[in-house]
Amino acid sequence: MTLPAASPCRPFASSRLPLALGAALLLAATAVCAQFKVIGADGKVTYSDREPSQPEGKVTALGAKAPVQAAEPDLPFELRQAASKYPVTLYTTTGACEPCVQARQYLKQRGVPFSERQATTNEDIEALEKLSGGREAPTLTVGSQVLRGFGSDSWAQYLDAAGYPRESRLPSTYHYKPAAPVVDRREPATARAEPRAEARPAPAAPVAPPAPGPGGIRF
Repeated sequence: MTLPAASPCRPFASSRLPLALGAALLLAATAVCAQFKVIGADGKVTYSDREPSQPEGKVTALGAKAPVQAAEPDLPFELRQAASKYPVTLYTTTGACEPCVQARQYLKQRGVPFSERQATTNEDIEALEKLSGGREAPTLTVGSQVLRGFGSDSWAQYLDAAGYPRESRLPSTYHYKPAAPVVDRREPATARAEPRAEARPAPAAPVAPPAPGPGGIRF
């Protein structure tokens, strides 16, 4: 008679084992194969191969499936994994950029946590070109993958591959951060130390983008 193979996480019961020994083996196997460790408010430690839906205490992901880098702490586990491994950044511009508006709405409707960077000056545009190899807006980066121009079908394929859910799972308390420039604006230290120094020329005016084309605009 052939016995069924014992799964590492589902050891089969044997009536020949003493009850205490069987319970000890089951607890050890559960701890080894668990993906989550839960420390309750009373200090009791439990293990589970499924993420607790409403944990009361501290939950720690175990094993190789734990995210490499912590992302937003208030995100569900699946979103934390995708956002930490493949962060999403949307590059847009101000003014008449309807594709930028559509791209922003698409990401929010799908519930993708993303950072937005706006190209409004020549310095921003040059930085965007170095990063993406082009001057299109909108441009999306999913991890190291660059997508120039908005296309819901192509964007969906890359977001699916990165592990982002197809329907929003963002908590109701989540808020997107305001858009920031592509290049961080920092006041030079000399300007603060010498307020009466000769005024510097005003920065170059933003390049006016042409009328929006299919899928995006070009600076």
